[in-house]
Amino acid sequence: MDKQSVIGFVLIGVVLTFWMMYTSTNKQPSPQPQHIDQLIYKDSSTIQPQKKADTTAAPITLKKEEKKNISSETKYGKYFAGKNIGIDKTITIETKNYTAIVSSKGGLIQKWIMKKYLSWDKHPVQLISDSTGGDFSLLFTTTDGKLINTKNLYFDFPENTPAVITLNENDTYTLNCVLHSSEGTITKKLTFKNTLYEFDAELEFHNMQNVIANYEYQVTWENGIRYQEASSVDESNSAEAFLYAGGEKTEINATSKDEIPVSNTSGTTDWVALRNKYFAVAMVSKDKKSTGAYMEGRHYSVADNGAVEIYSIAMKMPFKGGENETTALSVFIGPLDFKVIKSFNESLEGIMSLGWSWIRPLTVYIFIPLFNLFHSFIPNYGIVILVFSVIIKLALQPLTKSSMRSMRKMQKLKPMMDELRAKYKNDAQTMNVKTMELYKDYGVNPAGGCLPLLLQMPILYSLYSLFTASIQLRQEPFVLWINDLSVPDVLISLPFVAPLIGNHISGLTLAMGVTMFFQQRQTVTDPTQKAMIWMMPIMMTIMFNHFPAGLNLYYFTFNILSIGQQWYFNKRHEDEPLKKVERKNKKPSMMERLAQNMPKPPKK
Repeated sequence: MDKQSVIGFVLIGVVLTFWMMYTSTNKQPSPQPQHIDQLIYKDSSTIQPQKKADTTAAPITLKKEEKKNISSETKYGKYFAGKNIGIDKTITIETKNYTAIVSSKGGLIQKWIMKKYLSWDKHPVQLISDSTGGDFSLLFTTTDGKLINTKNLYFDFPENTPAVITLNENDTYTLNCVLHSSEGTITKKLTFKNTLYEFDAELEFHNMQNVIANYEYQVTWENGIRYQEASSVDESNSAEAFLYAGGEKTEINATSKDEIPVSNTSGTTDWVALRNKYFAVAMVSKDKKSTGAYMEGRHYSVADNGAVEIYSIAMKMPFKGGENETTALSVFIGPLDFKVIKSFNESLEGIMSLGWSWIRPLTVYIFIPLFNLFHSFIPNYGIVILVFSVIIKLALQPLTKSSMRSMRKMQKLKPMMDELRAKYKNDAQTMNVKTMELYKDYGVNPAGGCLPLLLQMPILYSLYSLFTASIQLRQEPFVLWINDLSVPDVLISLPFVAPLIGNHISGLTLAMGVTMFFQQRQTVTDPTQKAMIWMMPIMMTIMFNHFPAGLNLYYFTFNILSIGQQWYFNKRHEDEPLKKVERKNKKPSMMERLAQNMPKPPKK
């Protein structure tokens, strides 16, 4: 292995070290955070009410029931006094993909149970926090100066509504949730669809022109979604909130408990969303009436060095003071499946973690379609990864072959290069010129050995993004102890947390390290570089111990193929002599010109 290849490996190692430090996680059950009471209402809470209550009446003695009513009116004002008292009724909607439970308190989505997915401890995924009572409420200021969150008020369901509604085929069902004020009504029309992970919400305001102040209300999702994975740190690393307006995506990330990131925007907004590792909630404006959005994130430290991030999101909607006003939204609550998210045609796929912007097209347009194609006739995703490794190896064959040729020529040129170094050790400029001439005579690219390694970096990171973000690999087994390709495969659990390694040893990582050792033995022939034979495998094994099993399976397979390819190349070209290439009259290369123009050392 030549000097440039060593430098290339070291650079790759440095990059991967920082990458590992950034993405490494500790495994522990995911505790649920404390409930966040309400979204901060920024725009109209400081505006003076349009009407003032008469406070000149003399004090009187009140009965217990009267005191209760006064307390309710103090909190909710004259329009919604008493609406915080009622009987909590629930309606269950059974569909192909989920079970939704709607509560009369707040007209909230109380539970959203996914039928096709299980949590890390093998319970059905339930995305709504149990301690909050539900989510999806309205927030506004009334003309008598009260900040109203409808999650605390009781809605009415239509009479004779069945307790359980089951949808089949292409069925839909619309549930009307009606909140009565002293002057008018607010109706949530929730339409559920059997085959989709979403519901449509039509919000109707009737005779509320004297109730809602400041010409605005907000549609809120306050409490994020429940964590579902074994590692809360890993899930927090993926958690974010987003909004999309004017063709641009804005995101916030609560990475520290010392900071509370907030985004409060105005202007037409297409959607606002939040996510954890594999699931998301998104509110999409169907009629494009939204006038802005609000996002807020909070980071909590929990037991066992865990972390939980909760995001609150809201869409701002205009209220023009009309007798009848409506707006329409679609609310997605479901898996981060690229095909499902892409079907919205609203650029909602931007919430998926598919790599940096320059890596993302590789994941979206090549790797995801290939994976879907292979999985259409190969049920086991582990075998899909094996096939995929072969495809990538074949695609890189021309570059790899060129690299092997270049490295072999560099090895055979080494005695000549040593002679040049000895002959011109006191004349660096001449030595560089002669070295470049030597490369040119034998058609050697000194960077040729590093090129395939560098070209694999985007592929490696793209695959890392795919394997960690693809819900298709979640909880998908391969063979033996490898029961989840989306997380590290734990062969040995450690009773302590070791520096860099963590609390486990990955079997596939060990296998990858062993194959890298044999690969290094094939390529490192310079006695001065023998340390590279064991140094690189050890370093890569430590780093890859935290990576998903799918990625380690890919790299292990890739190494096996590389070993076979190197053996075949060496066998075929074992006795091939080093030949000069035909020199053509052409201008000096840039490297040659740089070597010629180097300043000469001072004469002694």
